[in-house]
Order: sequence, then C-alpha cells, then structure tokens
Amino acid sequence: MSEPNLTEEKNSFDPHASSLQGEVQQEVLDELYAIRGSIDNFDAQLVYLLAERFKATQRVGHLKATHQLPASDPNREKAQIERLRRLAHEAHLDPEFAEKFMNFIISEVIRHHQHISDNHRGPAADA
Repeated sequence: MSEPNLTEEKNSFDPHASSLQGEVQQEVLDELYAIRGSIDNFDAQLVYLLAERFKATQRVGHLKATHQLPASDPNREKAQIERLRRLAHEAHLDPEFAEKFMNFIISEVIRHHQHISDNHRGPAADA
C-alpha cells in the first residue's frame, strides 16, 4: 500500500480549520485538534485502503470480462454484507451503517466491472 504524501498534504490541508476559534477556550481547541488529528489519520488510511481494495476489484473485473462472467454476483454480495454486519457488530459499529457503506462499495464495483466488460467487448462486438 502506498503511503500518503504528507508534505503535499501539509501544504494544502489546514488541520486547525474550525469555526470555533475565538468561541471556546484554547485548551478545549487543543484537545479537539488532537482528537481530530487522529481522525484525519484514520481518514487517510481509509482512502489508501479503499484504493488498494479497488485495485483488487479491478483485477476481478478484468477476469470476469475475459471469461464473459456477469459484473454482479448476488450470492457473493449477500455473503459479504452479512459478514460485514457481523464484523461491525463485533467492532461496536452500527451494522446498518456497515451495510450501507458496503452496498455503496458494491454498487461502485459493479459499475466498474460493467465498464470493464463493455470496454473489453469493444465496438466490434456490438455489430
């Protein structure tokens, strides 16, 4: 997994951007900034993990296109959602949120797979 370019991010991202400056005590802001710093790190990790996940699903999409398999696999998708709901429950994350998140990812993967399949066939296949 590629690491984020922290130098570039530091130049374009203000971790202390807040509408609360001047509204609350500095010690409260400092604690808020510290917690938000952790959140920012989690967000960066999520983005890079999603990028790696989508690289893998692109490979699946090419394999499916090569072998003329459907873009969607409802049984796999159902099993994945059930698995993520269980994991969310174990992690004390709302399973409904996990399911919504997974459904969004699945819909994007299917869209990508369909696009790969359409491009794999090419214009000659439409004739």
